[in-house]
Amino acid sequence: MSSSPGSHASSLTGAVRSAGQVFPRHGLPLLCAAGVGLTALASWMWWRRKREEILEIKEVGIVSQLLIYPIKSCRPVSVPEADCIKLGLIKGDLRDRHWLVITEDGHMVTGRQEPRIVLISVSVQGDSLCLDAPGMEEKLLVPMSLPKSNKVHDCRVFGVDIQGRDCGEEASRWFTSYFQSGKPYRLVHFEEQTMRPRKAKDSEVLFRDKDVVAYSDASPIMLLSETSLEDLNKRLEEPISMMNFRPCIVVSGCEAFAEDEWHDITVGTCRLKRVMACGRCILTTVNPDTGVLTRKEPLDTLRTFRKSDPTLSHIYKASPLFGQYYAVEQIGRLSVGDPVYQVIYKNPQ
Repeated sequence: MSSSPGSHASSLTGAVRSAGQVFPRHGLPLLCAAGVGLTALASWMWWRRKREEILEIKEVGIVSQLLIYPIKSCRPVSVPEADCIKLGLIKGDLRDRHWLVITEDGHMVTGRQEPRIVLISVSVQGDSLCLDAPGMEEKLLVPMSLPKSNKVHDCRVFGVDIQGRDCGEEASRWFTSYFQSGKPYRLVHFEEQTMRPRKAKDSEVLFRDKDVVAYSDASPIMLLSETSLEDLNKRLEEPISMMNFRPCIVVSGCEAFAEDEWHDITVGTCRLKRVMACGRCILTTVNPDTGVLTRKEPLDTLRTFRKSDPTLSHIYKASPLFGQYYAVEQIGRLSVGDPVYQVIYKNPQ
């Protein structure tokens, strides 16, 4: 489905006119009306400025899943809708990759180091995260709001410094007991109010200074289509699941690998800008149902048909590409079932 840029401008112009007619012309309501009118006017002016640059807006797919991974490398929480902020998807106090398991010296722990971390399920119980894992007799409750007296750790995520507030001794004992590696582990929480996020470009050079993440690998949003996974599974002896790739937004109703060309998209009230493909590593070879790391599939098969162009080898090295990283151009809200629109510009930046 396509919609003309002019229709957006017309609807926004109507909103401006309505704002001037609905509200009374006295007292506080007048200030509210002015605020609404100015907001609508600003949006209309943005579209008026941009519409000459837009060649086409077309529907390219449908959001089929929204996945939030509260603890890096643990299982996701599937949500029907979410807000999209600069740091990624959030649903209430549930925020994507805002908790991190670390070693005593602050280095991140993911499925690359402890594959069985992918078996830990996370849910919300009141104002706490509830963690459950195979073989653990007790579930762990982690308060989402921590005492300010808890220690703040300097953590290392892909060689970049970022802070995290310690979630306490009970959480440390629980993770240490679960991994049974003889080493102590700790759980930390990123607090937006007091801690500076990482710049995404510190991990991947193509991001901009304004693109930021908490404990994500490189991007606030990773998008993957169901049809791309279906194409891959046709090439594998044993099919794998979407959970091997850990996307935030899953899209249906498109051709396989169509997302490679979606450079600018709108979904719900969000605008997302594609930055680069996601170069895949051994984490994809951790079976999300058993926690076993093979270092084989699906990487071996992906390398046969999803290598980067040789001119981009300085960015992706030998990593096969599967899924796309997006930066957040405009924060907003999106839901499962929302259409995904590709915005095609006459002179793309």
